[in-house]
Order: sequence, then structure tokens, then C-alpha cells
Amino acid sequence: MVDDVIRQMSKKTWYKWSLYINIVLFFIVAIMLYYLMTHCINYGENGGEIWRYITLDIGIIAIAMSLIFFQFIRNLFIIMRRSL
Repeated sequence: MVDDVIRQMSKKTWYKWSLYINIVLFFIVAIMLYYLMTHCINYGENGGEIWRYITLDIGIIAIAMSLIFFQFIRNLFIIMRRSL
């Protein structure tokens, strides 16, 4: 059922959704970088319990950046294939 929806979607619509997803991912990375900075600053004051939040921040940033990187490489291969 989901495959039918994806197959019926045009390339223009798919690229538009991809742009929106990337914008959301960049906002997630920006927000998590802010939280990472505040947690690292507060680490010296509050002691050892904040390391869990720092680990969570780094994990979320890593997942979002890997999705952005994956889409970047995929789009790069599409451009290279069209130009050759």
C-alpha cells in the first residue's frame, strides 16, 4: 500500500519533500548543537549526571547528520548520472 503511494509520487513532489526533510534535519542539528553546548558548559557545575544528556545530544546529531549526508551523496550520484 505504501509502495503504491511512493510510485505514484512525481519526481518534482519527491524533491520538494526531500527539501523539507533536509530543512527539518538542519533545524534539529542546530537545536541539538545548542543543547550540547549548554550541557557541556553545565557539566563542570553539576557533575557526572549530565553526561547522559551529552551522549543523547551527540547521538541525535550523528543520526541527523548521517541522514543529511546520505541524501547529499544520493543527489550527487543522480546529478552525475544525468550529466554523463
